[in-house]
Amino acid sequence: MTDPRQMLFRETPVERIRRVVCGAIWALKPDRIGLLGPMLRVWAHDIVRRPSGLPSPSAQPTAGGFVGMVRDLSVPTLVAAYRRGFFTSGHIGPLKWVSPAERCVLSFRDFHIGKDVRRLMRQGRYRVTFDQAFDRVIKNCANPRRAVWHVTWITPRIMHAYAALHDAGHAHSYEVWNAEGELVGGGYGVAIGNIFFGESQFFRERNASKVGTTALMWHLSRWGFALADAKSTASAMRDLGFRIISRETFREYLAQGAHHDGKPGRWSAEAGTADIAAWNPQTDLPHEGGAPAFRQDIFSIETKNPSVSVPRGVISKPSSDSLTARLNIIARSPIAWLAIALGATAAILE
Repeated sequence: MTDPRQMLFRETPVERIRRVVCGAIWALKPDRIGLLGPMLRVWAHDIVRRPSGLPSPSAQPTAGGFVGMVRDLSVPTLVAAYRRGFFTSGHIGPLKWVSPAERCVLSFRDFHIGKDVRRLMRQGRYRVTFDQAFDRVIKNCANPRRAVWHVTWITPRIMHAYAALHDAGHAHSYEVWNAEGELVGGGYGVAIGNIFFGESQFFRERNASKVGTTALMWHLSRWGFALADAKSTASAMRDLGFRIISRETFREYLAQGAHHDGKPGRWSAEAGTADIAAWNPQTDLPHEGGAPAFRQDIFSIETKNPSVSVPRGVISKPSSDSLTARLNIIARSPIAWLAIALGATAAILE
């Protein structure tokens, strides 16, 4: 009998070639090519020493936050990695464990709900559920999107690993359904203790993902979570109230929060969008037993490159009107052919 996940998560040869070539070109961008050296050193160290298990929590990351190479994506290994503040990264080639210098996190009292989103939620045009369509959500997060390069770390191997993490009650999805019952938005992440690690999200209708994110944050606050981590420092996340903290500060909270009971198992929605639209994060206290708000002095006010917007899962690029011209330039560039060679090598090594 054919495994439905195997069919859903499969990647055609054309899709794989497109992913590795675009990923190689992205890796050779002027603002990223300097990370190849540190990454190769970590890779060489891994080949020579063949370390077993995860990198040490005290491992000193290189530029780019690389701390080691991924050898195992089993559920126990992934849970242990999140407890250490590591996550996987790798658009092409072998996966790396990453621990960035800065984390973008949310104290729920700082969450900002836009007027348009509140109005949309009051209208009841969307229904938000949890853990009802995890496989479809992660597949949609991996799919190409309009007006962006298809540069994604959500490969079939990652999809299978996080689906197993979902089956074990650690990874969760939220789904946004329209009036016709169509899945038009959603996202997924990992809950370790009372900390939620957001991984990726998608939308098919404007503001659908914001509706889903708002419902998620309301529930996390109600369920006693202390922190939501978005990993990247995307400006879109900072607009929602996320703030940048250092790796060291993040580890301090991780050491405490990761060992709370949290909310294991399957999740279900406890309120509709109309009720959640009335939420005032600044004044509405968490549900009894919930975690207190973080001290505001832990957050760094330093925001480097505030215009950067790089969400997990995809890499933003110019609008589709300019893509043809860009591709013509790339086709005549020696760097592009180097990227193709790098991409082919990475495809073989995956």
